[in-house]
Amino acid sequence: MDWTAGYASDIEYTAGFYREQAPFNLNFACVLNGIEPVDTSKPFTYFELGFGRGLTATVLAATAAHGRFYAADFNPAHVAGARQMAQEAKLDNLTLLENSFEELAEGQVADLPQFDFITLHGIYTWVTAENRRHIVKFIRRYLKPGGIVYLGYNAMPGWSVSLPLQRLIVEYADLHPNRSDVQVKAATDFIDKLDQAKAGYFEVAPALRQRLDTLKTANPNYLVHEYMHKHWQPMYFADVVRDLAEAKLDYAGSAEASSNFTALFLNEEKQAVINANPDPIFRQTVKDYFLNTAFRKDVFVRGARRMSQVRQTEWLLACGVALTVPRDEATLSLKLPEGNVNAKPEVYNPVLDALADGPKTIRELRSLPGLQQVPVPSLAQVVALLTSSGQANIFFGAADHKSVDSAAQMNRVLGSKARYGDEFQTLASPLLGSGVGAGLIDRLLFDALEHNVNPEDTAALAEHIWAILGSQGRQMLKDGKALTTAEENLSDIRDRVDTIVRTRLPLWRQLGIRR
Repeated sequence: MDWTAGYASDIEYTAGFYREQAPFNLNFACVLNGIEPVDTSKPFTYFELGFGRGLTATVLAATAAHGRFYAADFNPAHVAGARQMAQEAKLDNLTLLENSFEELAEGQVADLPQFDFITLHGIYTWVTAENRRHIVKFIRRYLKPGGIVYLGYNAMPGWSVSLPLQRLIVEYADLHPNRSDVQVKAATDFIDKLDQAKAGYFEVAPALRQRLDTLKTANPNYLVHEYMHKHWQPMYFADVVRDLAEAKLDYAGSAEASSNFTALFLNEEKQAVINANPDPIFRQTVKDYFLNTAFRKDVFVRGARRMSQVRQTEWLLACGVALTVPRDEATLSLKLPEGNVNAKPEVYNPVLDALADGPKTIRELRSLPGLQQVPVPSLAQVVALLTSSGQANIFFGAADHKSVDSAAQMNRVLGSKARYGDEFQTLASPLLGSGVGAGLIDRLLFDALEHNVNPEDTAALAEHIWAILGSQGRQMLKDGKALTTAEENLSDIRDRVDTIVRTRLPLWRQLGIRR
């Protein structure tokens, strides 16, 4: 019996952490758009549909010990791996289920509560239309009034030029039965031959170039899950809205904070074309055509309640922000999903300087010299753009002691897993209620510190890290070239360790990652 419903399930997905799914982030999206959020200072409930490798679910549960987290995936390999991680992290507030969307929608899982948050990333446009109906039914059945849904999905029209490319991959794979990662590698090699032979499709579609380059360099496991599903179908925003109306959901805004500020990316002429349409759903559709949107990160609310301007201001002032990169790595050239923006130094530099000393609320930022006259919505935009550019993240309130302890155990697990490979590229921040990106050297250094290596002993830290990298068959790269001798590798690692200890370690302490 085929339980996959056309979903490529013989190869595990990559282990990604998606900060958009964090409760604080979803609340911020609501507040930016004047929608009442969920009060996460009290116990709350959260469900992730299709959790993949489980990194997002486990990190979120670890950083919010007062929340009750549930997550489901129908791939037993995903479930087994995530359960092992949760057990190692001693997470008693996370339940990981092996169930299909149909089983969940039909109430076949006993004792599920009503949920404040339901999230799914990527899944909606990878599955059958029937499974999409099951997802909507599950949301209708289990989401609380006032609850928030996050839906990340492949979108039109941005994927339109690549539809024939995906079809070609699937058709070629069907003719060459094998394990999915082998199939996708053979299919991409074949596509490269077509490209080299100047196939007309590639010649008349220059926008394909980025996708073709990705096919050559991306992790095969990622390519399997991005391209190999039989029912893969990017969707128009308006169609998604119509689907979710069955669950009484209202569109609230984008979980990508920068996407809520259209004026940054579209000139007055384009904005006028958008705003000439009275229907807000159609305005979003027109915006997608202007930006050629290929992936949407939508936030919906069941029974969206508009906040007064006074209440919205109170929420924004209470919003905290913390740097997630060292101050000397922060840049005013903001690389955002919608395009690049050059930030105003007279506003951004004082904010970055203040955050270098530690996390601040928008209220605290507004009290700084030079920022006292900056309107609250403008400071909120600064925070949003720093977040979307990967240089900061938001939070609401201080982390409780149990969450600090829980995140610490999670980070010990993530550090230890770095000894075996570079899959889980994040560390858990109880302050942010989210994960923070961390490279392999970062996590190996964290692991060394957990094993009581002196942070001031750069040589010992480098030896610890190099021993593990050597066991993995890895070499350091410098100027694009692999370092071949142990002495060269150790020297390079010592330099990196010195930088991490000097810049990252203080940052980790600010974020509660390291005590």
